[in-house]
Amino acid sequence: MKNLKLLEKLSLIIVLMIAFTSCSNDDDNSTPAPQPLNIVETAQSVSDLSILVEAVVQAGLVDALSASGDKTVLAPTNAAFSAFLAEKGFNSLSEVPNALLTQILLNHVIDGANIPSSALIDNTGYANTLADGPNGTKLSIYYDGTSGVSFNGGASVAIADVSTTNGIVHVIDTVIDLPTIATFATTNPALSTLVGALAYADTGMPTVPYIQTVSTSDAGPFTVFAPTNDAFAALLAELEIDALTDLETSTVDAVLLHHIVNANVLSSQLASGEVSTLGGAITADASVFTLTDANARTSNIVTSLINIQGTNGVVHVIDRVILPAAE
Repeated sequence: MKNLKLLEKLSLIIVLMIAFTSCSNDDDNSTPAPQPLNIVETAQSVSDLSILVEAVVQAGLVDALSASGDKTVLAPTNAAFSAFLAEKGFNSLSEVPNALLTQILLNHVIDGANIPSSALIDNTGYANTLADGPNGTKLSIYYDGTSGVSFNGGASVAIADVSTTNGIVHVIDTVIDLPTIATFATTNPALSTLVGALAYADTGMPTVPYIQTVSTSDAGPFTVFAPTNDAFAALLAELEIDALTDLETSTVDAVLLHHIVNANVLSSQLASGEVSTLGGAITADASVFTLTDANARTSNIVTSLINIQGTNGVVHVIDRVILPAAE
């Protein structure tokens, strides 16, 4: 009920702003029309975005978000910020270190494009925000428009398509935290089997802390070649087993290690030749984006799903599971 009232309140504000502009334009020429607002001014005009405005001021981003040029901004409500502060153990916004706050806010800005909700609905994919990742990269964000519109699996759009002079604003109900490799593995349904494989390997003795590692922002950075669910299904057929749990955890561990490189390697940095994974050497052909394992089995890097950047590494999706050398 509380969320419903919040949505109704925000909707009313937007409707009134639009109505006011329309009515003013219909008045006689002696009444000047209100000037259009930029992103910051628009946020300032909505009471339920006051904490966002306070955060932008504290982080020194007013000029950046007021500057001309196309931007898509995901604007968390006051309730979203309050929940975020409580979750992180902060009593107030002023307790958040400015460096962290700046990156959190930039993680809500997609620069260079006005992305309307119509471009997101019924689609899934990735974009890059202005937040900083390893080695001069920018962090990625995953959008899912198959049931409403959400970002990184948690933030849903409450009000879409608020136009400003320098971009478009979508009001969201959750602050989007800085993503890790785990964020992108767990939010994309097409990678759910990989998540299950990581969790299963963690149950072995000694425990391999895959889930903890890919969830930790200051780990790595790593490059993960992430097989799709279809790739794992094909592997089960190839091995003539019903589930990965039919294998020893040590075997699954050996397989997973062949998908991890101890460096943040973007697709543009991938060179043809030997690639040293944590499990052993594989061979890359950068001209056609393929990886070949020690068994001469070739995996294609899905070029529409590359350079998915988190704070602790980058993910490239592949269509076949890489295997260790057959004994």
